Amino acid sequence: MYQKDSSSWLKHLDFIILDIICMQATLLVAYMFRNGFSFPLFEDVYQQMAIIITIMDIVVVFFMQSYDGILRRGYFKEFKETLYHVSLTIIGFILFNFLTRSGQQYSRIVVVLMWELSIIFCYLVRLLRKRALFRRAKDAGKGRKAMVILVDSALAEKFVKRISNYNYEDKKIAGVILLDENRKGEMIENIPVVASGKDASAYLCQNWVDEVITCYNNNEDVVNPILQDCREMGITIHVALLETGKDSGKKQIENIAGYTVVTSYLASASNRQMFCKRFMDICGGLIGCLITAILFVFLAPAIYIASPGPIFFSQIRVGKNGRKFRIYKFRSMYMDAEERKKELMKQNKVKDGMMFKMDHDPRIIKGIGNFIRKTSLDEFPQFFNVLKGDMSLVGTRPPTVDEWEKYNKYHRRRMAIKPGLTGMWQVSGRSSITDFDEVVALDTKYISQWNLGLDIKILFKTIGVMVTGRGSQ
Repeated sequence: MYQKDSSSWLKHLDFIILDIICMQATLLVAYMFRNGFSFPLFEDVYQQMAIIITIMDIVVVFFMQSYDGILRRGYFKEFKETLYHVSLTIIGFILFNFLTRSGQQYSRIVVVLMWELSIIFCYLVRLLRKRALFRRAKDAGKGRKAMVILVDSALAEKFVKRISNYNYEDKKIAGVILLDENRKGEMIENIPVVASGKDASAYLCQNWVDEVITCYNNNEDVVNPILQDCREMGITIHVALLETGKDSGKKQIENIAGYTVVTSYLASASNRQMFCKRFMDICGGLIGCLITAILFVFLAPAIYIASPGPIFFSQIRVGKNGRKFRIYKFRSMYMDAEERKKELMKQNKVKDGMMFKMDHDPRIIKGIGNFIRKTSLDEFPQFFNVLKGDMSLVGTRPPTVDEWEKYNKYHRRRMAIKPGLTGMWQVSGRSSITDFDEVVALDTKYISQWNLGLDIKILFKTIGVMVTGRGSQ
């Protein structure tokens, strides 16, 4: 019976436990530094602190996926992620104490020292744990499951090397079966060649083999009968897909209408992540709508006096994967703005007319229009779109219908998620970016690297942009 390797939390349970132990150890060291050689858990206050720190650590893991890709991180990347994880845990602890008004019970020296030591301890322990896993991955003789590699000689060296170097599941790589040559007794990347395609089934039948792995572009006439024999023998089969380019997105195996399919996508999110993102959108949408109502009291008279007409501007925009919706803004332009846009296209700063940006746009209402655009106050009614679910707090800029119709295949990928009030492009210069491909690249980077932590980072940067007016027009 095949037992799947653990996933989600259990997949990195060792790192979770080690981080918790490190933070508890640093609490002990920080307490002793402040209060002498006494044990902090003898005091009720620090017992509570130890429990809260543990809970906050788990909360950060739950929401931020701190260990995603941990085995592939370099030294600097690991330090940055450790700093981020520990800092969020301590911030959560401080916020909890602020809300419960119990912060005065703890020594500030203990908290700060614990934060500093936890970064160092957790970082070093993570490196040691990864080194141990890497060392074990290269030891092909002590695994708990024996796996044999089926491969053509042309792909053998590269395929075997990769399987050996990334053997994180601690499998014993028992040997290599070359499908098209008889090189029994030779070594490939320190793994012995144990059989050829002709005597593969006999070897698999008579030796300790739990699993086999092959690449689907191997000679089907040779490999398919071997795989069928493996099924009859109850041996687990792994079929590796061909490698694709770096920009090919992610893949997973699914079952649709009885067919086993390989699903390819630019980025993915778990139900938990999407729930948290939508919950954040709803909370932000409610607060934003309240602020919009307050702004309306002051902005509505100013807009109407400067340019009689509707206070709000609405327009059909294109959302996720081409879905159309109506967007709302405070009107910052004169009533004939859309008609005059055609006349001004020659002054468009963005190449190919994929977006419209120009210096000193004459369509903007003098005074109030410039002010609300400079401070991004015109965007606040879009919180209603966020609340409805047409948009998200963070995403990509929703294009107009005429812009959408000019998109090519590469451009369309930026609409693989819901559009947002703000995003990577908005906090990276906005009007200073005149190449639409650069906008697409920033949006694609956001989509492929998305996590809740990135959304929070962009939201804070957006506040800075609104305050300074940097990049706005």
